[in-house]
Amino acid sequence: MNTVLGSAMQLKGNNMKIVGMNHFTVLSHDVDLAVSFYQKVLGLESGYRPKLPFPGAWLYIEKNAVLHIIGVSSTDKLVEGVIDHIAFSGVGLSKFIKHLNDVNVPYEHRQQTGSNIWQVFFYDPSGAKVEVDFDPSEIL
Repeated sequence: MNTVLGSAMQLKGNNMKIVGMNHFTVLSHDVDLAVSFYQKVLGLESGYRPKLPFPGAWLYIEKNAVLHIIGVSSTDKLVEGVIDHIAFSGVGLSKFIKHLNDVNVPYEHRQQTGSNIWQVFFYDPSGAKVEVDFDPSEIL
């Protein structure tokens, strides 16, 4: 039996389950630049971050800290890992595309086959890939 799948079945049998995603963490050689980017491009807000022994920031959507930024000493520390990208849900596709153009953020967009969800992809200043998804009924 697959150990991982066996564990998942056991969790469900014990009335335990995962109820949502808490946050993503991205590394940045320039925390202030990363914070500014996510504020300007996605409208995330800076908020409370406990005293930690390393530089960083927490960014919020309403009362939820959805993005943690950790400062690293140099771009050499920014290595590609197993996570391909982080994704957000959005409303207002055409206005968002115009906004990306206005703030000079290069992007790619497409409609996902099958679901027809609009996907907009771009990169933050440290190279993290970001996706914003929009309802299929939105008009470009």
